[in-house]
Amino acid sequence: MKKNLLYASSLVALVSLSACGGSGSSGTSDDQTLTAWAWNINIPVLEEAAAQFKEDHPDFELEIIEVGTPDVYQRITTGLQANGEGLPDIMLVEDDRVQGYLSNFKDAFLDISEYDFEENHNDKFPSFKTELLNVDGGVYGFPFDAGPAGVFYRTDLFEEAGIYADEIETWDDFIEAGHTLRDELDVALTGIDISNDDGVYRMMLNQQGTFYFDDNEEVALASDESIKAMEVIQRLHQEGLNENLVGWDAWLSGLANGQVATAPTGAWLTGSLTEQAPDLEGQWGVFPLPAMEAGGNRASNLGGSNYMISAQTANPELAYEFMEYFSTSDDVQLTAMENGLFPSLNTIYDNDVFTSPIGYFGDQAIWELFSSMMEDIPSVNYTGNYSIARDETETAQSDAANGADVTDVMTRAEQQLQNRMN
Repeated sequence: MKKNLLYASSLVALVSLSACGGSGSSGTSDDQTLTAWAWNINIPVLEEAAAQFKEDHPDFELEIIEVGTPDVYQRITTGLQANGEGLPDIMLVEDDRVQGYLSNFKDAFLDISEYDFEENHNDKFPSFKTELLNVDGGVYGFPFDAGPAGVFYRTDLFEEAGIYADEIETWDDFIEAGHTLRDELDVALTGIDISNDDGVYRMMLNQQGTFYFDDNEEVALASDESIKAMEVIQRLHQEGLNENLVGWDAWLSGLANGQVATAPTGAWLTGSLTEQAPDLEGQWGVFPLPAMEAGGNRASNLGGSNYMISAQTANPELAYEFMEYFSTSDDVQLTAMENGLFPSLNTIYDNDVFTSPIGYFGDQAIWELFSSMMEDIPSVNYTGNYSIARDETETAQSDAANGADVTDVMTRAEQQLQNRMN
């Protein structure tokens, strides 16, 4: 998840990481204590879930260790390389990291298909989440939050400039609206960090049913879909519609002070906007991500995470039972919602919270909009080379934004990525 104010857990000061390993250090199978690694806004959700679970399991205890990113991945990788030594029973892993771990350390994670999770619960989650965790017939984690994407926009600025959000159907329409904003108000349309964040490019890949890699794990940076997506980024920047806001804080500030009028991104931005710009209540709205062409798919995802259990846990049955409860309990997932996380559990989408108007967003029912997209989001093949692929695309994005030929840039990026993978 993007940066949020850290939720301080007093447990961090009391429990050292060396005492929370899942390879037997969390106790015998008779011990009803589990350990979990997670970060910031995920922690209160785990705490609430543990309290609820404890009502029917009075001896149950969950020790939560706050480990932020990227430290958590360094520690997980170290533990996996040591055959699970030092890992907790339960660990939070973001979507883009899962396939890398499973391609190299699949047996280090508990296969929950042995507990019939897929048979009992698969239809409760969108396919782009379940397919991520399914390898060779096994299931290696529990879907948690997701990042269905849309365009957050300043309704007051659009109105002043004479722009109608419901008339924006394609990225061409979006760019045209950007010119109107510049001409009428001298306000930027987007605040993409050109050299360090390719999130908008990734969303465009995802909505076209592709990614850095195709379904066969072949590099696809020079594909037609990739070139089309990068051409949009180039136009936004070259045509003076993008304000190059470097870093998370600058981006949020640009949205809060009116320097930038829109943010194509995941649903998780909601909490940050309401927190950072409370005085703009009633002046924000959300519309679906533009399609690459008229009638094209407008559903995409950016962000999301899952919980995985170490195969070395001393109590796999308890770990499974707790995480099954966590991931499929409506009450727990509504708690996640309250803490700024968008649940992938579809059984809660008919809850009043999803259909209720949100005052900050001009009484728009934005959660209903996001939930309606979930089943249309294509699956993503991150592979184990996600990190180096992103490194290459961010370099390519910078070159394209500065005017280089997009086809040449993406062909070179594809070749360089293939070289790094060999």
